[in-house]
Amino acid sequence: MADKALQEPAFLVLTSLAGGPQHGYGLVEDVLRVSDRQVRLHTGTLYAILDRLREGGLIEVDREEIVESRLRRYYRLTNAGAERLAAEAERMQRNASAATSRLQQLPPRVRPDLRPGLRPEGGMA
Repeated sequence: MADKALQEPAFLVLTSLAGGPQHGYGLVEDVLRVSDRQVRLHTGTLYAILDRLREGGLIEVDREEIVESRLRRYYRLTNAGAERLAAEAERMQRNASAATSRLQQLPPRVRPDLRPGLRPEGGMA
């Protein structure tokens, strides 16, 4: 799993778990929140992601409890998961910086107006 870039939903699940252990529904809600309501995980998708991340050693079960006769399993980030999240975030920042730099080189007639957060470090749009 370490050789391949994480898909956005897996990246967002790891990002959510960086805030502390969470159960499935909590993850669905937090991913929606951290993605600015752009990514809504369906239950089947979420549990497939959790299974892959767990098999890859990036997350583990924190605890389990019974709530209203149903099992609620909480997951947490492992050290390997935190390292992987940090590496992915760094990779994404480098790629975004390269894209932003290239966009600024476009002729003014086709150059998009870049928001301040999208400008390269020290750069002016």
